[in-house]
Amino acid sequence: MAARQAKFTTGNIFRHITVMTLTASVGLMAIFMVDLVDMIFISMLGKSELAAAVGYAGAVLFFTTGFSVGMSISAGALVARALGRGDTEQASRRAATAMTFGVLTGVVFAAVIWLNIGGLLRFLGARGPTLELGTHYLQIIVPSLPFLMTGMVGGAILRAHGAAKRAMMATILGGAVNAVLDPILIFGFDLELTGAAMASVAARVTMGVAALYPIYRHYGGLRRPTLDEMRMDFRPVYAIALPAILTQLATPAGQAYVTRAMAEFGEEAVAGMAIVSRLVPVAFGVLFALSGAVGPIIGQNAGAGLPARVQRSVRDALVFTAIVVVFMSALLFGLRSPIVALFQVSGITAELVILFCGPLALAFYFNGVIFVSNAAFNNLGRPFYSTWINWGRHTLGTIPFVILGGVWFGAKGVLIGQAFGGFVFAAVAMVMLRRVITNEGGHGHKSEPFQRQGRMMGLFRFRR
Repeated sequence: MAARQAKFTTGNIFRHITVMTLTASVGLMAIFMVDLVDMIFISMLGKSELAAAVGYAGAVLFFTTGFSVGMSISAGALVARALGRGDTEQASRRAATAMTFGVLTGVVFAAVIWLNIGGLLRFLGARGPTLELGTHYLQIIVPSLPFLMTGMVGGAILRAHGAAKRAMMATILGGAVNAVLDPILIFGFDLELTGAAMASVAARVTMGVAALYPIYRHYGGLRRPTLDEMRMDFRPVYAIALPAILTQLATPAGQAYVTRAMAEFGEEAVAGMAIVSRLVPVAFGVLFALSGAVGPIIGQNAGAGLPARVQRSVRDALVFTAIVVVFMSALLFGLRSPIVALFQVSGITAELVILFCGPLALAFYFNGVIFVSNAAFNNLGRPFYSTWINWGRHTLGTIPFVILGGVWFGAKGVLIGQAFGGFVFAAVAMVMLRRVITNEGGHGHKSEPFQRQGRMMGLFRFRR
């Protein structure tokens, strides 16, 4: 085990980063592609209000799944700690109580959201037929939150046992079900947006079942916790879950504001933003994976007292980010016309897609810088720096720039302002990271359990 843990303290760092990132990106890309295909099918219906409804609904779903990620981080951390101490009894108990708390949280939060769907969508700017469509779409999907919670918490329990592939397969199976049912329900049964929502529900149920199956087959299952056990584990579970949820809500909070700002320019603008939001993870899924892959490389070298390799890890990760962004930006620019044709859009919707496929794609480099910086903070004993950067990026780094961009350049300015905020906080993150590395001398403190896995789990449920 010691030899495995020291793997990244020797050898070519850039190669370690490349191998770890590309390996981790396989599962992510599969899920992101399903979301993109989902949007393509909806766009093929030729109704901008449908794509706009999905855009509004996505902002709400982004919030709901943040709770799933927070609970899964807590479950993974507690089970992993117990297993690390060799206390299998406590690991079994905490797996059961964390799952129970997770499902109960999912039920309560789903009920609250379901009762306020209309108000939430109106707050985001949905009106008329788009409001009705978005409400209908969410009324179908939101009640399935407990199943998503089961899949996320179950995946975390599997990762705590070292079964990362089994956890990933649960997510991939859910995505596969979604991909198969989408065309059947949307076109075959002519259910349109209702079909897309039903496919998403089926995917969540599949994900939950697929996560539970290996737990019962290979890891002793989940026993029924007693009330005393629930009381005993309430504080440990939520002591980790609540801060994790707070961190996860930063991104949807920022995206909700962007959605509201874009709504001022009409349904076609919101539809364009929704398409861009699906293109981003497919185009730059490798960089989303990088944020989880570079963490252990930095952490191992920091723990081994190798400050030069810590600095080199950060530098090589930024070089890797630049290579990916330049390559994908060139590819998107060359394919901008076919992409617009694929979604069968025109007007401002097409203009926003073309804008993203041009200069805005290059601006994603700054998001990559933030990803790398946050991974470094988590592994150098400064996890709260990641929280500050995340919330800063999606509040101070979003709201004022989106307002100015919208005033100066209209709907395009909303996306431009959002991208510019990434540049500002990328610079802030790098200044903070340089100071951390200098002050620590490359020696990181112990990071919170499942910080890296938390990021990965957040990505696996991206907009689901």
